[in-house]
Amino acid sequence: MKTSTSYTPPDLHGKVALVAGATRGVGRGVALALGEAGATVYCTGRSTRAKNKPSSRALRRGSAAARKAWPADYYKNRPETIEETAELVNARGGKGIAVVLDHLHAEQVERLVAKIRKKEGRLHVVVNDISESAEQEFGKTFWQADLERGFAMFRNAVHTHIITNHFAAPLMIETAKGISGSGLMVEVGDGDSYTYRGNLFYDLVKTTMIRLAFALARELRRKNVAAVAVTPGFLRSEVMLEHFGVTEANWQDAAKKTPDYISSETPLFAGRAIAALAADPNLMKKSGRVFSSWGLSDEYGFCDADGRHPHWGHYFAAKYGNCMKPCDEAFYEYWFGGPIDVIYGDWPK
Repeated sequence: MKTSTSYTPPDLHGKVALVAGATRGVGRGVALALGEAGATVYCTGRSTRAKNKPSSRALRRGSAAARKAWPADYYKNRPETIEETAELVNARGGKGIAVVLDHLHAEQVERLVAKIRKKEGRLHVVVNDISESAEQEFGKTFWQADLERGFAMFRNAVHTHIITNHFAAPLMIETAKGISGSGLMVEVGDGDSYTYRGNLFYDLVKTTMIRLAFALARELRRKNVAAVAVTPGFLRSEVMLEHFGVTEANWQDAAKKTPDYISSETPLFAGRAIAALAADPNLMKKSGRVFSSWGLSDEYGFCDADGRHPHWGHYFAAKYGNCMKPCDEAFYEYWFGGPIDVIYGDWPK
């Protein structure tokens, strides 16, 4: 595995970004990567230093284990906060602005975008990293799954993205009229293929990120705003490190239990992938597609926080064979030329 002695971030000074779900995981990694590139980053999330009491709904659901299964409660009482993320952005040279926000509430998102419009007058990058925020019911078929729980996960991971994009798009389109590069909308998912993901709701959520990026790109294609989906590899997020009982300092010990973890990456790695995309002058050529952090590292040359170039694709193929089947040109061919493209090809102008 390659290592790099140094990393030079792209220049995103003067750019304004909104990272939805920036408290931890990939969202935090994206915020930090945009910050080290010089951007102003609005970091949103529900976890704040002002501790919230469990909701009455959560209390009605009974035990802590049962509550943790639901998106509203999955991250309750974790130590990461949105204020901490903003401070880390500042420490890396960017401007971090913490906003406590629930993206399922459209009026809150609308107010935030109005605030960005008033204060900054522009918006260049939107990254949607809000996930289903619950443990998956792998091993259960769709007729065995908890429907209410599954629908709640879908709302948390998909509705939030659509709501955020809905209110952010007009300001992004206005901003993109006056820049030499392109605006960027990102859907963070899991996997760069359309293969089955082992559970109905998980499959729907993660493949929807790919299709959502395509649909956004189709409607934004004349607006100088690109929309893409990005997948990280095996993450060394705060939650995963805790799951394996390790820290970033001794993370390789987790490979003794799960050998695949030796090819893991920090959230910053995916963040640097998105920062590289945001700075690409030919970004519009990528619009509507899904990309992996490791594939973008091959293209743009960025490294992880420790100088490594983790490559989940190469590792997986060497161990399990070429079964990941990433979306390629042949796959994308089937996404164009349908009735809407033929009959309403000029829409929207």
